[in-house]
Amino acid sequence: MNVLAHALLAGGDAGLRLGGVMGDFVRGTPDDSLPPRVVDGIYLHRAIDGYTDSHPAVRAAREAFEPPFRRYAGIFLDVWFDHCLARDFARYCPTPLQAFSDNLRAELHAADPILPEGLKRFLSYMDANDLPAGYAQRDRVAAALAGLSRRLSRANPVAESVPLLVGHDAMLRATFAGFFPQLQAFASEWVASR
Repeated sequence: MNVLAHALLAGGDAGLRLGGVMGDFVRGTPDDSLPPRVVDGIYLHRAIDGYTDSHPAVRAAREAFEPPFRRYAGIFLDVWFDHCLARDFARYCPTPLQAFSDNLRAELHAADPILPEGLKRFLSYMDANDLPAGYAQRDRVAAALAGLSRRLSRANPVAESVPLLVGHDAMLRATFAGFFPQLQAFASEWVASR
């Protein structure tokens, strides 16, 4: 899952939402100075990623891609699933996508003193590209995948994955529609247990 999904799956808790977005930018044990709910959000992010990566439907979707794309399918599927979520956002959230996106960026800006440097840079990119609402647009998805490809340490086909994703879009939308409600239930149970 990517930023839109992580923010939505945190529910109505701003601390969990902030931690959920921070999750990709924090390695190891979170800093003790972070608010406890933000730390919980980081751990929620990791739990969501673990659940997603091990889910049979997601594993089957990864297998649909031939080498060399299969090796990187987890990366580009995270972004494409945010594209699926953004396109059908009203199905999963009563808040309009643009309002949700604007609010999330406002929360991130308000939390600037505790944001990791990588997230501060990504927030500038989010602002410039109207993310996460922009994930509803295929060109923004292509740009995001190109950026991810450049940040990986070795040569990879991530930037070239968009035509394959478009070709598999019907299957991926069906996979997402079947899988995401299960992920929502998992995240809700995780939050309720804390």
